[in-house]
Amino acid sequence: MKQRTSPTPDGTSASASASSSVSQSWRAGRVFRRKDISSQSPSVDRELSRRLQTGQVCKAARGLYYVPKQTPFGPVPPEPSRLLAKFLDDKQFLVFNPSAYNTLGLGTTQLYNRTTVYNHKRHGTFTLAGFEFEFRQKRHFPQAAKVTREFLLVDMLNNIDTLAEDSATVLQRVQTKLATFDAAQLQDAARQYGTERTRKQVTALLTALPAQA
Repeated sequence: MKQRTSPTPDGTSASASASSSVSQSWRAGRVFRRKDISSQSPSVDRELSRRLQTGQVCKAARGLYYVPKQTPFGPVPPEPSRLLAKFLDDKQFLVFNPSAYNTLGLGTTQLYNRTTVYNHKRHGTFTLAGFEFEFRQKRHFPQAAKVTREFLLVDMLNNIDTLAEDSATVLQRVQTKLATFDAAQLQDAARQYGTERTRKQVTALLTALPAQA
């Protein structure tokens, strides 16, 4: 006697729904941990091991895996944002490269071969799927869509001692170009994201601004 399957709320059969769920587990571009797929396969460890051996799944870091996209040029890892979100188990982070300071018009030209991740949970350097990230744990940072020139200036002042350029020269350029920034937004960015030293620097620079005008 043929066993009947019960329909799910969306009208599909339970077996079809389970098959679809398993299929989604191994879709290209997905980043996951073992716990994410443990309920979707009765032999998850064997299945994961088999797919790792065949290259259908790759290990991004300890306990972190991804399904590469297959292209004519070989397998391609997922977007870094997906790796970071799963690694942190959090979508609140800001991916940043200090080369962005060069857009401020302050004469900095150094290109930095590092990617910084401002986040609430991790600190240190980690390699995920071949990408190296420098994680910096911070209480406050803006969303990527809300990064402004004023935030970049504050962040540059926070990290001025780590720049390749001479810090005294950079500060002199900041003084001469300060009028190109929005004073109110700069003060607000310093209050939210600046170190104590940076807040004092911004206050001093803004105080001196009328005398320069």
